[in-house]
Parts: sequence; C-alpha cells; structure tokens
Amino acid sequence: MSGNSFGTLYCVTSFGESHGPAMGGVIDGCPPGLELAEADIQKELDRRKPGTSRHVTQRQESDRIELLSGIFEGKTTGTSIGFVIRNEDQRSKDYSDIARTFRPGHADYTYWQKYGVRDYRGGGRASARETTIRVAAGAIAKKWLRERYGVEVRGYVAQIGPHALTFRGWEHVGNNSFFSPDPESVPMLEAYLDSLRRDGDSCGARVTVVAQGVPVGWGEPVYGRLDADIASGMMGINAVKGVEIGAGFASIAQRGSEHGDELTPDGFLSNNAGGVLGGISSGQDVVVSIALKPTSSIRVPRRSIDIDGKPTTVQTTGRHDPCVGLRATPIAEGMLACVLMDHALRPRAQCAEVSTPTPKLR
Repeated sequence: MSGNSFGTLYCVTSFGESHGPAMGGVIDGCPPGLELAEADIQKELDRRKPGTSRHVTQRQESDRIELLSGIFEGKTTGTSIGFVIRNEDQRSKDYSDIARTFRPGHADYTYWQKYGVRDYRGGGRASARETTIRVAAGAIAKKWLRERYGVEVRGYVAQIGPHALTFRGWEHVGNNSFFSPDPESVPMLEAYLDSLRRDGDSCGARVTVVAQGVPVGWGEPVYGRLDADIASGMMGINAVKGVEIGAGFASIAQRGSEHGDELTPDGFLSNNAGGVLGGISSGQDVVVSIALKPTSSIRVPRRSIDIDGKPTTVQTTGRHDPCVGLRATPIAEGMLACVLMDHALRPRAQCAEVSTPTPKLR
C-alpha cells in the first residue's frame, strides 16, 4: 500500500493499524536546534485521545508518545524523528460480525475491491486512530512555527449537526468537551449528543482552524499553491467531505465588490480570501473550515452486502463517537500546521528568505 506520506520538505510518514500493536510515524525535514520533549507533543495528543467524556468513544487509550530518534540533549538534530504510540485497549471481538460484510459509509468495500484483503478490526489502516500521527507531527510543527515566526494555529468547533455555534472567544474553547467557543451552548449540545447516543445514530460537524501571524509569501502561484495544499491535507483527514478557505462556498452569493478584500495603508479591510491570494499567503489570518460527515459506525440497522455479493443487514457494535467532529479540532490544527511548516521551509531553499518588498500589509 502506497500513499502513507505527505509533505515535501517537512515530510511525515505514518504506519500502523487501529488494532495492531502500535501506531507510529517518521518525520523528515525538521530543522535542527528546536527544543523538543515528549511533553510538548503529549499535550496535543491528550486533546485528541478517546475516553475524555461520555460524548466520545469510551476506548481507553493513553496515547502516550515514545520518541525514538532525532532528539539529542533535548533538541532536534535535523535527522529523522521516529516515534510510536502503543495501542492499549483493542477489543477486536467487537468487529467479528462484520468480517464478511461491508459497513455503509466505511472504506470496507473499496479496500476489499482494491486489495482483496482488509483488516476489519476497527477499520485497520482506515481507522481515525491514524490521526494520532498527524497530531504528533502537527505539535512539532506548531512549536517550530510559533518560535520561528510567531505563528499561532488554533481551532474550534463551529457547528454540531444542525446547531451552529456563536464564536464568543478563544478562551472558551478549551474549557468544554465540545471545543465550543460558546459556553452557553454546552448544555444544549450535551442533550443533543445524549439523544443521538440513545438513538444509536450520529451527526456531522464543522471545524474552523485559524493560523495567525503567517507572513506574506508562503506558497506558489500555480502548482504548490498554499491553499491547494491546505485543501489536500484537510481532505486527507478521516470523515472530511468538504473544505472551505475564507468565505468558501459563501462567496457564490457575494458580489465582486463585496468579496474582493480591499487594501489600505493600514491593511486589508476584510478577509474573504482566507489569508491566501493567488496561492500565496497575504499576511492575513489563514482561515480554514472543514465539514465532517456523520460517524458511519452506528447501531441503526443498514442495508449492505457480504463478500459474496448477497444482501444483508449491518448493525455496528463497539465503541464509537456519535460525532467524529468532537475530537477533530486538534487533528485539523495539526494538519494545517504541517502544511504551513512545509511551505515555510520552501522559501529558505528557493529565496534564502529574502525580505518581502514594501509595502507589507498586516
């Protein structure tokens, strides 16, 4: 199986399956001299790990990272950073009933048709546990971006099912299990998620990620566009079915006189472009939203077929999130940070980080 790596200069390779011994990754291209400890990465993994509330899967995983290489005396050496995250709470018996059937909405059918074999235990390689690698790689990228350029990458849940959330401040996001920027929404969201779990059903979500402090000039104008690479990275996250940058699909209803971000000596007057113009960062906040589909593993009986092509009914048991978007915020943050770091490294080779011509707008 190919396609286990992403990035050009900051390159991340992952391995492992949901019910195998461990998930693991190798990061190439991290510059030397970055102070880095397991604790720097662990705090991001803890934000993503399962079992943190009654509203997510109750699979109990510590997601403890073990750094294997690339660090000496507390700093990166410039060599490959290797790491593993052990799987501790697999319950493969929960999946024995679907060994010969295909779950609607999952990769079961396409894996079987492509490879002729599949690991049905928790989805195998297609499991969302693979996103631990992106969070770990993103934690390193976030630290490097912050210390090298002052870039901050953070996100929040903007909508759960039909419930759009009002942004009331970043300080609220980390204080509830929904990554909600609106503390007043929490009781309503709790009741909504409890009803989904009782029904054995699920819902989708919208997550917004913002990178503040991105300099002008990251990205290429044709191939290697910053926004194209961001969209590709985000679409590679499990369950993501849509990506918006800036105004996104809302730009369809806008007029040109409204959408085009006017410039003044003091900066831009709006940010419909989401911080990217012509594939190159403009110096404004990079704003990305992703749409995550409803969790496919649900208790509601669904029609399907078995490996012989015969009709059957699938009812998924086991421990699953009623809304995968609840734990997607640190994943989306990590993915955006990886793409930004990859692009930040490119001008260092091509242009030796020449200064941006004036005027430089904020």
